[in-house]
Amino acid sequence: MNYENQEFFAPGHRACAGCAAPIIVKWVLKIAGPNTIIVNATGCLEVFSTPYPHSSWRLPWIHVAFENASAVASGIDAALKAQGKREGTNIIIFGGDGGTSDIGLQSLSGMAERGHDILYVMYDNEAYMNTGIQRSSSTPFGAWTTTSQVGPYNIIGKNEFKKPIAEIMAAHKIPYVATVNPAFLPDMKMKIEKALKIKGPKFIHAISSCTTGWRHDPSKTVEIMRLATETGIFPLWEIENGDFLKMKLTYVPKQRKPVEEYFKPQGRFRHLFQNPEKIKEIQKMVDEWWAKFENKN
Repeated sequence: MNYENQEFFAPGHRACAGCAAPIIVKWVLKIAGPNTIIVNATGCLEVFSTPYPHSSWRLPWIHVAFENASAVASGIDAALKAQGKREGTNIIIFGGDGGTSDIGLQSLSGMAERGHDILYVMYDNEAYMNTGIQRSSSTPFGAWTTTSQVGPYNIIGKNEFKKPIAEIMAAHKIPYVATVNPAFLPDMKMKIEKALKIKGPKFIHAISSCTTGWRHDPSKTVEIMRLATETGIFPLWEIENGDFLKMKLTYVPKQRKPVEEYFKPQGRFRHLFQNPEKIKEIQKMVDEWWAKFENKN
């Protein structure tokens, strides 16, 4: 059944203008439909969607701590099975990069290892945005944050590389892992539909622009997220059952754009243009990733 004309995530929430998280949530729930239970880790999404006494959620919704969203969802899965009510109900977790790649990784790994029938959607705004734009393990190399500030003793921003969380989840050999970008909506919808039809743990990694932390014009959200994929920095792919040899790219740019086109509109990368060698280094890393994939196929 098609639920695209229904709104399970109500408008009127308090997200920042240009925030991509509501786009992701809106479409996941439109595809999942009314027979859905949502578990939401602490983070921006929880804060802006539920300022007491209001709520944007029109489906059963549970707010839990950063570290235990996957454990709580696993309990819901087990409880419904025990009651004989599991069939036909979607269990979906929404978590940011902090609650997924960092604080919640242990319970996420446990959920995957136990084989619970749950869809985990990570909206990745690439820092702890809700608490003041601190770096997370998902913050990309070279990005400014309040805990990777740029100055005389640190000209690059974050010195460490982005944690490959989707690859980590695929290494658990769970049935389905995919990356999505709301700027490529048909691809995102296809992957959500596919994931919800598969039994067992599923993990979707969604890039999610944050106008405050990325420091860009709110009207440019979709344009900038599109550039993330058009430059090859955030490729769109899927892996089934942990088979990395059969990784499928679901979108290949006809001609990848230079990474600097993605960096230019974002204040968090402004300092890189004073150090062009670092931009060349990042470009080289992106080119090498794509070369490995192209050689493999």
